[in-house]
Amino acid sequence: MDMNNFFNDLQGKINQAMESSPAKDIERNVKAMMTQGFSKLDLVTREEFDIQAQVLAKTRAKLEALELRVAELEARLTETAPKV
Repeated sequence: MDMNNFFNDLQGKINQAMESSPAKDIERNVKAMMTQGFSKLDLVTREEFDIQAQVLAKTRAKLEALELRVAELEARLTETAPKV
């Protein structure tokens, strides 16, 4: 048996032992409890957060464009306003 096969076989046996160990059951139970706990909180998913960040970036860009346009219109008004 070459070393590669030996290590692959050893890794398979370790994985099999871990899957049937109490540690795996504890991990599953902790994950389930955490998921249940998080579902009770008012949290958003990463996907929802990313979508809102994109919406905010677009809104910010539109706001900056409108601010620039208002500044240009104000400048035109002051240029054409009659001098007193």
